[in-house]
Amino acid sequence: MAAEYLSLILVPPIALAHLGFWGVLLVNLVYLRRQPQEKSSPAPPLSVCIPARNEEENLRRLLPSLRQQDYPDLEIFVWDDGSEDDTWTVLQKYADECLTPLRGADPPEGWVGKVHALYQCTRHTSGRYYLFLDADAELKRPDALKQLIDRHLGTPTSVSSGFPHLRGGAMLLVSLVPHALLRSLPWPLVPRTESASLSALNGQCWLVDAEIYHAHEPHEHVRNAVLEDVAIGRYLKAQGHPPTLLDAQDLVSVYMYDGYGEAWRGFRKNAYLLLGGTPLRFAFGYAGFVLTWLVAPFLSIWFLLSLYGLKIVTDRASGASLTVSLLAPISYLLGLALQLDSAIHHWLGRVAWKGRAVPSSAHPANQSPDPE
Repeated sequence: MAAEYLSLILVPPIALAHLGFWGVLLVNLVYLRRQPQEKSSPAPPLSVCIPARNEEENLRRLLPSLRQQDYPDLEIFVWDDGSEDDTWTVLQKYADECLTPLRGADPPEGWVGKVHALYQCTRHTSGRYYLFLDADAELKRPDALKQLIDRHLGTPTSVSSGFPHLRGGAMLLVSLVPHALLRSLPWPLVPRTESASLSALNGQCWLVDAEIYHAHEPHEHVRNAVLEDVAIGRYLKAQGHPPTLLDAQDLVSVYMYDGYGEAWRGFRKNAYLLLGGTPLRFAFGYAGFVLTWLVAPFLSIWFLLSLYGLKIVTDRASGASLTVSLLAPISYLLGLALQLDSAIHHWLGRVAWKGRAVPSSAHPANQSPDPE
């Protein structure tokens, strides 16, 4: 009787959650495929900004793809953020009239390394538009930058967030990124609502009008944010510039991690913050995840089918393999274990990435940055 009573209590809210996931996912898929495009002729001046800390291997893939771009007015700045490998040597090898390597040691107190690196790049830029790319990205065709600018100019906003094709290792974990991006935030509502919390960016690839950037200096504003992309997306929306999500999978690939150890350490720094960044918020969020992804399949076969369906659809939309989809339960279990591990490491102050401690008190993901 107790089990039946508990089931009656849990099934309705879980069912509503699943319906919400499906609604958001389907709306986002339609949204991505109906975006207008505008042809830019001639192509406007573009500045590409890239942070790099211990990225020698990734830069050997990214920089040649940038040099192959058919873009007439292009400048590229890469900030070597105190690398301990051969990042600077690689940058010097590819330096030319278009690509300018910049170099710094540890960021100043109160700054996260990536945020500081991108901010420093923007002190040298002169383009009308800025493209921020992670060092593990790769442009897939010679007209990728032209197409990104065209799609950006075809939107009604001044900020565009790219949805790239994720590649590399640890796909059982990495596939959870587009899974969460597509089913959790209804992108068509971002410009149609006032709440800054209903916004985000994908820091791997995003575009902004230079005039808007320097009017608000988003990197300086969120200087201590580990989840700088979420914080910037919310901050810029609060300033009246909500971002648009662009499907850039045919233009940009991102090789996030080589293996599961690296992926685990990389996601560990973010997972706790994504679930609130405080013990109470994490407890509520984590309990919801456990009920939705772990308990629900034992309550009804329909919940199991729904979980598989959500993963299959997001995997197909993001180019993941069928094997990754078939192993969806393992992905969900890994995600739950990772969230708990992230929380414990943040509570103990033991989160680190690329040889640096990660500030546990950085902007929580669910806290809107001060718009002033």
